[in-house]
Amino acid sequence: MTAMPMTGAALFLGRYEGLRARLPGANLPWVGALRDRAAEAFRAQGFPTRRAEAWKYTDLAPITGAAFGEPRTAVDAAPALPQAHAPRAVFVDGRFRPDLSTLAGLPFAVNSLATTLPSLEGRISAPSEPMAALNATLFEDGLVVDVPAGVAAGVLELLSLGTESERAPAFHPRHLVRLGAGASLTLIETATGPAARYLHNPVFEIEVAEGARMNHGRLQMEGREAFFLSTVYARVAAGGAYDNFTLNAGGRIARNEIHVALTGPKAEAHMNGVQLGADGQVVDTTTALDHAAPDCASRQTYKTVLSGRSRGVFQGKIHVHQVAQKTDGYQMNQALLLSPEAEIDSKPQLEIYADDVKCSHGATVGELDADQLFFLRSRGIPE
Repeated sequence: MTAMPMTGAALFLGRYEGLRARLPGANLPWVGALRDRAAEAFRAQGFPTRRAEAWKYTDLAPITGAAFGEPRTAVDAAPALPQAHAPRAVFVDGRFRPDLSTLAGLPFAVNSLATTLPSLEGRISAPSEPMAALNATLFEDGLVVDVPAGVAAGVLELLSLGTESERAPAFHPRHLVRLGAGASLTLIETATGPAARYLHNPVFEIEVAEGARMNHGRLQMEGREAFFLSTVYARVAAGGAYDNFTLNAGGRIARNEIHVALTGPKAEAHMNGVQLGADGQVVDTTTALDHAAPDCASRQTYKTVLSGRSRGVFQGKIHVHQVAQKTDGYQMNQALLLSPEAEIDSKPQLEIYADDVKCSHGATVGELDADQLFFLRSRGIPE
């Protein structure tokens, strides 16, 4: 009798037990302890279900019911890459490819996490969120960016490519970005791949020091059968700014989860994005913004356009701590439904413990106006 392949949480936990001696940092006690804590957190929770409030509108059953394999270890021939417009770091199935990257002569440090892991104690965390815990259990590589104080780093591209293989691969890169005081960086991240099944579960840990500014542009164009579950953690110190824009368009299930903490006075966060859902897709943006210091400002605007039998999700929470007086927070979610079978679930939230604040949120859902459609079609524009 042939044994059925493991699926769900058991598959990934079993893989960890089999790989732990060969994963990067296996000889470093702090890495082993971190992975074990993360594995226990993931074991306790498993893959989130719709019973969990944070996952109420996004069903991961297509992922938990599938079997995934390890990425291929052999280096294939160079894949076709889009033209580079800036220094670029390339990852294939979650592993750094120096032969495809162009990083020479930069005024800041860009390295592979796998090769610099011994120097990263204290910079990698084991978060409680289940997909981030899974990432901390099984990460093999990632990008480590360090911009010194006062350096204007310009633009850096991060290109992540998924590939097609006989057994769908799952990869969990851990990317670390740190900006010194007064530094600046624009990171343009692209995630793409073939129309095949694979799981891309990246985690970013971003530190923006006093007076520093990071612009983070994200283009998610994974293959139509791929699963993309991304988590970003950003901490912004006094006078710093983190500006995130995401185009969430590819994948069968794609979740863009962002946690930002404003930890010093006059820190800023701008979190904006567009979601495009076609037939059969689920596109999910979930944000958690902590105002943990006074005189901070935040702006969130997310727009969703859905066609066919697609589903969009927006969950956004602004948490204003008692110390965070004079907070200025704004959040808006707007959705356009192009099909009677499309669905949007929108849940903006405010949790405020300070009394001197200016906070607002809102959501709108609509369809194309029939008169406007007639006007356009009467002038030769096809339906």
